[in-house]
Amino acid sequence: MRSEVITVRTGGSATVRDITREAAEFVAGHGDGLLHVFAPHATAGIALIETGAGSDDDLLRAVDDLLPTDDRWRHRHGSPGHGRDHVLPAFIPPYATVPVLDGRLVLGTWQSICLVDPNGDNPTRHVRLSFLPG
Repeated sequence: MRSEVITVRTGGSATVRDITREAAEFVAGHGDGLLHVFAPHATAGIALIETGAGSDDDLLRAVDDLLPTDDRWRHRHGSPGHGRDHVLPAFIPPYATVPVLDGRLVLGTWQSICLVDPNGDNPTRHVRLSFLPG
């Protein structure tokens, strides 16, 4: 198995960051297998979604609707409402697995691999890419 960690700059506000290019470069030329993408953070997730057509903003709005940033959360350190960020991985898991054929990601036409990070307290994240040949 090959594995490496990439650094993703997320800034100071909630974001959906497309990391498909980095993932494609990681598996390029490595034959068939599975790519596992993992965000080792308690407040971030990995989603396979369409980007650039508003779906990334729609996802952040849905997270806000489902998990508001108010004072209902028992987990209270960090920014106001930060407790909801710790609940996010139960809804958007911190991992995804994508098939790889002939060194290329097998994604749907509009699918992208994205880091979903609602936590503006941490402007830099890490994502582990692991390739298991098959």
